[in-house]
Amino acid sequence: MLKRVFAIDALECPHCRGRRKLIALISDGPVVRRILDHLGLPAEPPRLAPARVSEQLAFGAS
Repeated sequence: MLKRVFAIDALECPHCRGRRKLIALISDGPVVRRILDHLGLPAEPPRLAPARVSEQLAFGAS
């Protein structure tokens, strides 16, 4: 899907442009969390900022 929508090939190496092999797909949440913790990466997604009303929309709303 990334390749179709964004023209990104997730299996292409960014350094040598070679082809990577998919050897596992981990979908078990606790296992993913342990791997990310071990790598020192955040396991939670970043908080989203609240949406702002654009000036055009705010102009008509009184």
